[in-house]
Amino acid sequence: MTLLRRPIPLAVLAAFTIASGILLVTPGPAGADINSRISGAANRAEALRATVNAETARIRQSASALAAARSRLGRLQAANATQQAELKTIEQALVRARERLTVLIDRQRRATGALRDNLVSAYRQPDPDIVSVVLTAKGFADLLERADFLKRIARQNARIMDTARTSKARVARLTSKLARMQVRQQRIARELERKRDRALAIRTALLRAQQQRLASRATKSSQLRSVQDGLATLRRKLARRARAGIGTNPGGQAQPPAGAPAAVGLVMAAGNAIAGTPYLYGGGHGGFKDTAYDCSGSVSYALAAAGLVSSPMASGGFTSWGEPGEGRWITTYANAGHMFMVVGGWRFDTTALRGGGTRWTRTMRPTGGFVARHPPGL
Repeated sequence: MTLLRRPIPLAVLAAFTIASGILLVTPGPAGADINSRISGAANRAEALRATVNAETARIRQSASALAAARSRLGRLQAANATQQAELKTIEQALVRARERLTVLIDRQRRATGALRDNLVSAYRQPDPDIVSVVLTAKGFADLLERADFLKRIARQNARIMDTARTSKARVARLTSKLARMQVRQQRIARELERKRDRALAIRTALLRAQQQRLASRATKSSQLRSVQDGLATLRRKLARRARAGIGTNPGGQAQPPAGAPAAVGLVMAAGNAIAGTPYLYGGGHGGFKDTAYDCSGSVSYALAAAGLVSSPMASGGFTSWGEPGEGRWITTYANAGHMFMVVGGWRFDTTALRGGGTRWTRTMRPTGGFVARHPPGL
């Protein structure tokens, strides 16, 4: 076949695997077609969508829990502020109490000193008796004055003793109060520290959980987008095939070997669909759907079913198609006048029509003079 046409670039098969490396559908038998793969991809997309929705619901729940934790933290902080104010009041009271204690201790010291001095003076100079006072008085007025002076001395001594006794008792009470206030101050400080630590721990845990869920949802969303993109590609391919009229026959003569990629099954199924149609020079080049096909038209039809070519190609174009050399699953052999291909151990060649009335055969042929090429990855 020597139809001279401008070679058409390879349409890369990208619908079978998504960008994240997750397989849209597992390789199936030759009967696997685009509709079944679309169904599988749609199911996968629906499962991922449900997962994303579930993660979103969990994120909302964790957000609510985080809001509750923040509210609780706010209440704790308000309670802390109250206790901090109480603590400050206690500290100020402690300062005033210490100052008061210092004054009382000084007053007690002075009163005790004055009392000591008076007692020493009284010991050294005993109080005069009433007879001596009367005899030494210069007159009645002087007598009254001396008697009043003695009374004042007695009252002063009594006051000094009372002040010393009272100051000592107040110093003891205030010292005890200071000790209690210091204990309360330490207890409040420890309680505040525990509350702050607990609230911060709750908030940190919730934030970590929310971040993990957000990351999980982002991953699932990315996978969902990839699956949806692959699904859209499959649907576009199905539409192109429908427009081109490409049919498949998964139960035909050629069957893919175990473990073959889905593309191999599709190529074989499409080849089965036209295997018994007659040979016609130029057949299949006006469009994929035809009543008869030549060598390159046949190969183009089969490869198009897997999206490996986008329009019929002449045999000369296949000499630069794909990648050089033989492929693992699919290899085309082309020169300017003829071409054939080998798919999964089966030769697809219009010259085989003479022998068995089908383009498929298990018998290989010499490949000298042909350029071997293969689709990327196959």
